[in-house]
Amino acid sequence: MSATNTIIPALDGEGDIPAYVARPDADSSRGIVVIPEIFGVNAGIREKCDAWAAEGYLAIAPDIFWRFAPGIELDPDVEEQLQEAFGYFGRYDPDGGVKDIEAAIRWLRTQGTAKTGCVGFCLGGRLAYMAAARTDIDASVGYYGVMIDQMVGESHAIANPLMLHIPTDDQFVSAEAQAKMHEALDPHPKVTLHDYQGLGHGFAVTEGNRRDNDTAELADRRTREFFAKHLA
Repeated sequence: MSATNTIIPALDGEGDIPAYVARPDADSSRGIVVIPEIFGVNAGIREKCDAWAAEGYLAIAPDIFWRFAPGIELDPDVEEQLQEAFGYFGRYDPDGGVKDIEAAIRWLRTQGTAKTGCVGFCLGGRLAYMAAARTDIDASVGYYGVMIDQMVGESHAIANPLMLHIPTDDQFVSAEAQAKMHEALDPHPKVTLHDYQGLGHGFAVTEGNRRDNDTAELADRRTREFFAKHLA
């Protein structure tokens, strides 16, 4: 595996998106877009890219805040940095963000990938849902995606498989929001929802106070199996 920092062209000539890229040891026809939380392309997100490269995928993590706060790397366990991240979230335009995911998908295809998936966390989980509804990505996975309940009206456009990991005690996604997601998405033939009882937001981070190791490993195994099936 090798890893580099690179830039990829944004759509419509808007500029260049900084990104972290992890390449497998051999050429791969499978790609993964790793979509960060609100903490930037930090060590945990780079570690997730590296893990996908070790599985044989070409992995890229675009800097989703590149338009107004490029290069940030924050630690959610540090209160000041957590509050800084909330400020960036408040400024973020998810409609522009899904265009950046589309740009990453297109870049992966220039590298020879025939099948591409995305996996996102928190805000990235929302973007994974949006990518499933608004792009032709082959498969998508969202972990503790926020505000998806406000976008279930787009679910009719989901044409390829989508998996969502939902911790039931997520302090940022209420029980009512979770119920709305289940009501709208459980009947969808392309969507799979997994609930994790008693778990909170961020349970699958690579390290830190939020991680629940056993449940993170279960969710990650489900994600690996999902992509192995749908990106084959």
